Amino acid sequence: MMAQVQKNNDRLDLAPKKFNMWLFIFTSFMFFAAISSGFIVYSGSKGHGLNVIMPDAFKYSTITIILSSVTLFLAQKAAKGLQFGKQRMFLWLTFLLGVAFFVIQIYAWYVLAYKMGVHLTDPNASRSFVYIFTGMHLLHIIAAILLLLNTLWGTYKNIPQVRNLFKMEMTSIFWHFLGIIWIYLYVFLLLNQN
Repeated sequence: MMAQVQKNNDRLDLAPKKFNMWLFIFTSFMFFAAISSGFIVYSGSKGHGLNVIMPDAFKYSTITIILSSVTLFLAQKAAKGLQFGKQRMFLWLTFLLGVAFFVIQIYAWYVLAYKMGVHLTDPNASRSFVYIFTGMHLLHIIAAILLLLNTLWGTYKNIPQVRNLFKMEMTSIFWHFLGIIWIYLYVFLLLNQN
C-alpha cells in the first residue's frame, strides 16, 4: 500500500514538469516558425536570396542526429526492460553523438565563414539567417545534452524506477523534438539555398 502511495505521489510531483517541457517545446517551435517566416519575407525581396550551397557538414550532422535518436530510443527501451547496463551504454552513445553533432555544426560554420565567405554580419541578411537558425538550434542542443547527462547521472545514483523512466521520457521528448526541428531546418535551407 505504501509503495502505491509513493508511486502516485511521484506521478503527481512529475506532472507539472512534463507540462513545462511541452510548454517549452511549443514556444521553441513557435520561435523557429517565426524566424522561418522572417527569412521567407526577407529572402522574397529582389536580390535577397540565399545563393549559397549548404555545406556537406550539415548532411553529416543530420545523419548524426538521426543516429542519436535511435540510440536514445534503445536506451529508453532498455530502461523499460530494467536493463540498466544497456540503458547507460545507449545513453553514453547518445551523448557522444550529441557532442559530434555540435562539433560538426561548428565545422559547418567554419566552412561557411572561411571557405564560402558567408558571415553572420553578411550584407545579405538571408545568409545571416543560416547562423541564426543553426545557432539557436545549437543552444537547444546544449540544453538537451545537459538534460541527457542528468538522466545518465540518475542511472548511476540508483533512483526509483518511476523517476528513471520519467527522466528518460523527458529527455526523449526533448531530444526527438530537436531532431525533428533540425531535419526541418536542414530541408528548409536546402530548398532555399539558390
